[in-house]
Amino acid sequence: MFDKELLHYLQGLITEHRKELFEKVLEERTRHFTVVLEDIYQKHNTSAVVRTCDVFGIQDLHIIENKYNSYVSNQVAKGAQKWIDFHEYNQQANNTENCLNTLRKNGYQIIATTPHNDSCLLQDFDISKKSAFVFGVEKEGVSDYMLNEADGYLKIPMNGFTESLNISVAAAIILQSVTQRLRASQLNWQLSAIEKDEKRLDWTKKTINHVEEVIERWKLGESNGRQ
Repeated sequence: MFDKELLHYLQGLITEHRKELFEKVLEERTRHFTVVLEDIYQKHNTSAVVRTCDVFGIQDLHIIENKYNSYVSNQVAKGAQKWIDFHEYNQQANNTENCLNTLRKNGYQIIATTPHNDSCLLQDFDISKKSAFVFGVEKEGVSDYMLNEADGYLKIPMNGFTESLNISVAAAIILQSVTQRLRASQLNWQLSAIEKDEKRLDWTKKTINHVEEVIERWKLGESNGRQ
């Protein structure tokens, strides 16, 4: 259960500027869209997508690890990994299936990004449905299993000889386009009140040094105050 008293106490330990920044960012956060990375082995690509998600207000990043372990470089992500929620799938025989089942239970349609198939052009994509955008490795792209299970396909218009973009570039272009249109729409795309409270507490904890010790002292003081 969410502890509002704890949030109130901890926010008294951070600056007003930090609290105002949290509120500003929270107003732009969304779970209407989410991102899925399937077997990305180059850490700079994963890290760049993490940074992109934070920049465009995407709260959740789903990472599938069937072949490769993911790793986030702080040098590339610039600390963005502190502010978004990671969901890793690496414990099952088919982690892709596990990820898709989880996403669908949460109301997402699965959109595989690929220049092939009968992909929808980015500018024509319908933003009204909750969507999980799936990105795979360069050259191979998303897996055949993902392509077969996807609810739709999406591609970025290209006019050169090259038919693919670096994954982090593709993610940035797609997220900038869909989130810009989302914020200009009348859709209910923002986090709920309880989701905002949960992120306030989470982000506040991540701002305070030795926060677990601070919380233990607060709990002890609360307990003694009730005696």
